[in-house]
Amino acid sequence: MRGGAASSDMNVAGMASNRGRNLLNIADRAPGGAEFAVILTNDADAPLLADAAERDIPTEVVERADGESRREHEQRVLDALAEYDFDLVTLDGYMRLLSDTFLDEAPTTLNVHPSLLPSFPGMDAWGDALDYGAKVVGCTVHVVTNAIDADGEIIEEEVDGGPVVTQEPVPVYEGDDEDTLADRVLSEGEFRAYPRAVKWFADDRVTVDDDANRVSIEGDTGGDLPSRLLSSEDRAADLRYGENPHQDAAVYADNTTEEASVVHADQLNEGAKALSYNNYNDADGALNLIKEFDAPAAAVIKHTNPAGCATADSLADAYADALATDPQSAFGGIVALNRECDVATAEQIIDSFKEIVVAPGYTDDALEVLFEKDNLRVLDCDGEFEATEPLTEKRLVGGRLVQERDRQRLTRDDLEVVTEREPTEEQVESMLFAWQTLKHVKSNGILFAKGTETVGIGMGQVSRVDAVRLAAMKADEHAQGKDAEGAVMASDAFFPFPDGVEHAVEAGIEAVIQPGGSKNDDMVIEAADEAGIAMVMTGQRSFRHD
Repeated sequence: MRGGAASSDMNVAGMASNRGRNLLNIADRAPGGAEFAVILTNDADAPLLADAAERDIPTEVVERADGESRREHEQRVLDALAEYDFDLVTLDGYMRLLSDTFLDEAPTTLNVHPSLLPSFPGMDAWGDALDYGAKVVGCTVHVVTNAIDADGEIIEEEVDGGPVVTQEPVPVYEGDDEDTLADRVLSEGEFRAYPRAVKWFADDRVTVDDDANRVSIEGDTGGDLPSRLLSSEDRAADLRYGENPHQDAAVYADNTTEEASVVHADQLNEGAKALSYNNYNDADGALNLIKEFDAPAAAVIKHTNPAGCATADSLADAYADALATDPQSAFGGIVALNRECDVATAEQIIDSFKEIVVAPGYTDDALEVLFEKDNLRVLDCDGEFEATEPLTEKRLVGGRLVQERDRQRLTRDDLEVVTEREPTEEQVESMLFAWQTLKHVKSNGILFAKGTETVGIGMGQVSRVDAVRLAAMKADEHAQGKDAEGAVMASDAFFPFPDGVEHAVEAGIEAVIQPGGSKNDDMVIEAADEAGIAMVMTGQRSFRHD
C-alpha cells in the first residue's frame, strides 16, 4: 500500500507534452499547499515550458530519440527527475504510456482522463461519448498503473485501468460538439477534480491499495454535510427576469423533493402571469414560516420578511390577525396558509392587493372567489408540511454555503427564567409562538406578539436597538386593533446592552425571550428586574441572515 505525504512538504512533479493546462491550474491553486518541484515535457516546443517559467517552476525536456525504446526513454526521464524532491507525479496530456520502468521507481503517479471511467477510455473520449449519445460525461482522476508488456507493447485492456481517486460529472447538452464538450469537461470537470485529488494527497488522506486496485480517501463520507457536494436540478422554467429587469433568471427543480414546495406547486389560475424570481423567493419564505405551526396558521410576507403571522382556531381568524399586524406593508404581499383555503379566508384575501396565495388545497367556493382577481397567483402546494429537507444552502461567487436547516422547536422546559418575575402561562405560549416566527425574520430581528399573533416586527436592522424601535413603531402606527401594551418581545440574539430592553419597556412590553450569552447579561437582567418584567433565555439564537 502507498500513502500520500503531509501538506507541509508536498512537492509534485508534473509531466505533459503540450499545454499542460491542468498542471498550471494546480500550480496556481496550490491545493493543500502542494507546489511543483519540476515540470517535465517530452517536447521541446511545448507551450507549457514558457508558462512554467513564468511561474518560476523548474523545467526539464527529455525528448525520445530515434530508435530509443520506451523503457530507455523512461529511464532518462527518471534520471532527469532524480535531482528533484517530489512526493507525487501528475500527468496531463503526457502523450506516452508509462511502463513499470517508470512507475516502479516514481511515487504515486496520477492522470486525468476526460470521461467517467470505465466508460469511454482511450484517446477520443469526447467523440466516443457524442457518438454513443451520452447525456452525462465527466472526468476521472486515477492512479496510473502499468499497461506495457515485457516486449514494450501496449496491453489495451489495461490502459486507463488504474484505481479511481475521484470523478466529476459534466452534462452533455443538445448541440454539443467535440470542442464545446472538451472545453466544458476541462473547465467544469478536470479543473475541479484534479486539484481535489492533489489536495487529498497533500493532506495525507489517500491510501492506494495496489493489490485490490482501490483508493481509499479518509473522511470522504456522506451524511448531512458530505465532503463533496454534487447537485443536479432540471430547469423548470425561464423567468421574466431576476431580482431586477436587467438580470436573466430561471428556476431549477429537484424532482426528488417530497416536502411541500413552491417550485413544485400547481398554479391553478393558468391565465395569470407566471411567478417571478422575487415571487418564488418570497413564496418560499412564506411557506416555510407557516410550516412551523400545527394549529391553523397564516402569514403575509414581503421581501422575504413576515409583515404578520398568526395562529387561531380557524384559518380565517388566523389570516385576519396576521393581516392586522401591518396591513400597510402587507399590500402586494404573499399569503401562505397551512390549511385548505376556505371561502371565508379567500374573501378576506381579495379585500386588498396580494400577489400570491399559497395553500395545501382550496375549496371550490374559495377558488371562485380568488379567481375574481386576474393576477392573484393561486398556488396549490401538495406534499409534506413537515420540514423534511435537511439542508439549506446559498450560492456564493465561487462556491456555496450549506448548513443544517434550523428546525429548533422550543418547549416550556427549554426556557430559563432569569428574572425575579416569572412569566405567566399565557406569556410563555406567546413567547414560544414569537420564537418560532422570529426564525423567519431577517436578523437583527425583534418581534412583538400577543397570544399567538404578531403585533410589531423589526427586521433586518444593523442595530438591535433600532430593531426594537422599529417593532414598537410598527405596533403603534401600523397595527390595527392591537398594540404593544402587555405584549412579549422576542429577540433572535442576545442584547449586548440594557438599552434594547429599556426601549421595549417604554413601548409596553411585559416579557422578553432572548438567547442570552452576552457578557452584559447581568446588566440586561437587572434592567428587566427594575422594570418589573419577566425574561427567559433560550441558550440558542435564531439568526436568519438571508
